[in-house]
Amino acid sequence: MSAPIHRCPARRSGARQYGMTLVELLVAISIAVFMLAALLTIVQNTRRAYGTQAQMSQLQDNERLAMTLMGDVIQESGYYPNPTLYTAAGALPVTGVFATAGQAVFGTTADTISVRFMTAAGDGMINCTGGTNTTAATVTYVNQFLIDANGNLNCVLTSNGVVAAAQPLVSGITNLSILYGVKTDFSVNNGAVDSYLTAAQMTVADWSHVISVRITLTFTNPLAGQAGQPATIPFQRVVAVMGQTGVIT
Repeated sequence: MSAPIHRCPARRSGARQYGMTLVELLVAISIAVFMLAALLTIVQNTRRAYGTQAQMSQLQDNERLAMTLMGDVIQESGYYPNPTLYTAAGALPVTGVFATAGQAVFGTTADTISVRFMTAAGDGMINCTGGTNTTAATVTYVNQFLIDANGNLNCVLTSNGVVAAAQPLVSGITNLSILYGVKTDFSVNNGAVDSYLTAAQMTVADWSHVISVRITLTFTNPLAGQAGQPATIPFQRVVAVMGQTGVIT
């Protein structure tokens, strides 16, 4: 009698193992590439949005700094301490571009503006560099604002006749435009502006009757080139001159 034949279970099952087909591999790679492209698009959009926000924040900071500094200094024009000791004519005599005693504002056709005031120690009157009088004596400041060839808003400060080097304050400016609010009709005693004039339209007498100054600073738009975005953005402010405004009695 012959012995029984034992077969290997693995062989009996007839099981076979398969790997991924080429089609399946291509589909998986395509899905991975698609997801990676979507991820890269999200990252690029996020970086672009962050960059745009940073540029606009910088523009707003530059605009705020320029307008605040120019506004504060122009507002102070004509100021002098202790009116029991000084008069406008005595504190601000004829000198340089200021052809009339007491005159505190002067501009040029190239749209530069110069303003002056006398300040005592510790009275907090800031000049165009952001500094104040820390000496024990009075100081007369002449503050000139202008735009240089590189698009910087510059301050040229003169302290008691000593001229300092130009200090850049804000960059990215393409133009500075200034109009002077002047009272020309003295038949009405109301201290109000009745004409806005350019520097070229001003007479010698008009410079002593500047009530307000309208500043327009034009900045380069950091988003220029994008759809619907202009090349430049203007900002405007009207500043009242401290020594000329107030109630007329």
